[in-house]
Amino acid sequence: MRLLLDTHVVLWWLSDHETLSGEIKDMIDTEVDVFVSTATIWEVAIKQAAGKLGPADLPETILECELRELPITAAHTLAATRLPAIHRDPFDRVLIAQARSEGLTLVTRDPAIQKYEVPILHA
Repeated sequence: MRLLLDTHVVLWWLSDHETLSGEIKDMIDTEVDVFVSTATIWEVAIKQAAGKLGPADLPETILECELRELPITAAHTLAATRLPAIHRDPFDRVLIAQARSEGLTLVTRDPAIQKYEVPILHA
């Protein structure tokens, strides 16, 4: 399965948080095609700079783990802007557009994302 991780899933996975099921952790650890979006790195860096997330090197930690980086393309940006206005968070809208454009299953617990026509794996 080809997976794209929502930001909260990446953070839970990195911290081995009990909120993330063992099954999902195992999938992230063993699947070949597990992606982290540039949008996630950007979101984490913004929140880290605002003092809402730590440690200071968290964006670098995400980049150094064994997840595949998924850059944001112009096509992703256009697709995100054309989504129905169900979810207003621009980072989540990019993730939805990327998952749809790239044929990825989005791993999330966000109920607003689940209202879109995008393959979801409930985290």
